[in-house]
Amino acid sequence: MTALPAISEILDDYAFLDPEDRYRLLIDLGRKLEPMPDALKTDATRVRGCSASVWVYPTTTGDGRLHFLADSNAAITKGIVALVLSAVQDKAPADVAATDIAAELAPFELGKHLSANRTQGVPNMIALVRETAERLTA
Repeated sequence: MTALPAISEILDDYAFLDPEDRYRLLIDLGRKLEPMPDALKTDATRVRGCSASVWVYPTTTGDGRLHFLADSNAAITKGIVALVLSAVQDKAPADVAATDIAAELAPFELGKHLSANRTQGVPNMIALVRETAERLTA
């Protein structure tokens, strides 16, 4: 599985695309998430508030960096999940805790280009990522 590109690289491509191609970019980005084992798709890993099913499972790498496994049952939502994770994947917990993920996502204007149903769970996913990073930093 290909590693997620940096969020700045994604924005460079996204900025020049029309809305339909932006959907395709998000779907392709979602395909870059490594497979999440079905055993991890539980009520405990489910992100609340998403119209589609979304699961996020935090892990750490051998050197203590945060690495998230994630999946969704909807292709565009899975792409949004991948977009959120591209801002924090494989970074030190302190760096993740210090990242303003919402600000990183702001240039994408997701609320302008996607329905509210597709983006309503994003704040909950950001909170989960931040809480995990803060817990590991403490």
